[in-house]
Amino acid sequence: MSESLALALAAGMLAAVNPCGFALLPAYLSVLVIGDDSPGTARAVGRALALTAWMTVGFIAVFGVFGLVISPVASQVQQYLPWFTVAFGVLVAVAGLWLVAGRELPTLRIGRSGGAALTRSAPAMVGFGASYATASLTCSIAPFLALVVTSFRAGSTAEGALLYVAYGVGMGLLVGVAAVAVALARRGLVTRLRRTGRWVPRVGGLLLLVVGAYVAWYGAWELRVLGGSDPADPVIEAAARIQRTLADWVRALAP
Repeated sequence: MSESLALALAAGMLAAVNPCGFALLPAYLSVLVIGDDSPGTARAVGRALALTAWMTVGFIAVFGVFGLVISPVASQVQQYLPWFTVAFGVLVAVAGLWLVAGRELPTLRIGRSGGAALTRSAPAMVGFGASYATASLTCSIAPFLALVVTSFRAGSTAEGALLYVAYGVGMGLLVGVAAVAVALARRGLVTRLRRTGRWVPRVGGLLLLVVGAYVAWYGAWELRVLGGSDPADPVIEAAARIQRTLADWVRALAP
């Protein structure tokens, strides 16, 4: 059982840098540098952990629903996933353009608490995690099905639940460590750039633009390959080399 938990934890960590969705990780991290506030160390770390927790909830919820409910008809569903990837990539790129132009993303107002940046709200993070998962399903669902869903369907409900939790912890652990590192680095970055104007959100917007363009390109590439076209693509191949390097680092950290 301990070996299965270790495998589930490692699989969850690798899911965060899977070939289909790994480009969305820097998009998520850019959320932590968008805005003008300069929180203290404790607040910055707490916010990074809270946002990561909400993102992980969305990510794992999609995998759970797909694995337990949709997997019997997965072959019919998966052919439509690249269309979602294209649409989501375009949406991220448009958000990036909006920020590069010096605009602010919408605010989400709840009750009398005022406005909170939409990108940093719990619903937005759950939605982003769900979108991250949906874009990652093609590449990451097989290990999840093999490790977690098989245990559930074999009648080992308790074991399946433990593996499910371990998978989620693995994904959240990797993203959380990166988020905390970025949140801590942000304090010094904002302090240094404060006198130069609103460059921090614009840099974040540029990152979102690049990431969104790549994600949309990847989805379009998947559609071309499904249509029988030549899979060779210099952009995808260059990104794959980066992804493999990241995956190797994660494997070195995984138990």
